[in-house]
Amino acid sequence: DRIRSSLESEDIAFVELGGVQPNPRSGLVYKGIELARRENVDFVLRANEQYGSTAMKQALNLVEDVRALWAGGDMEEEDMDEIMRALQEAYMDVKAKKKEGK
Repeated sequence: DRIRSSLESEDIAFVELGGVQPNPRSGLVYKGIELARRENVDFVLRANEQYGSTAMKQALNLVEDVRALWAGGDMEEEDMDEIMRALQEAYMDVKAKKKEGK
């Protein structure tokens, strides 16, 4: 919303392609190309709200690290479950704090 507001306040025309994720499927890529051609887009901006791409990359790296840890086979299933519960709890705590405005 911050990026949208900034563009609007400067009266800069823009179009959005929602649903974009890392390593998008080719169908979404072609949809983006079609949108860019139809709207005569001058440039493409990948906008990650709030924390930017660095935090997203860190989060994705964390997921890959945990996946590799679990796939290694040296960890008991109960321990893997405990890690998953701790990650979910951390997520829910932060989500609740953001909702409260903290």
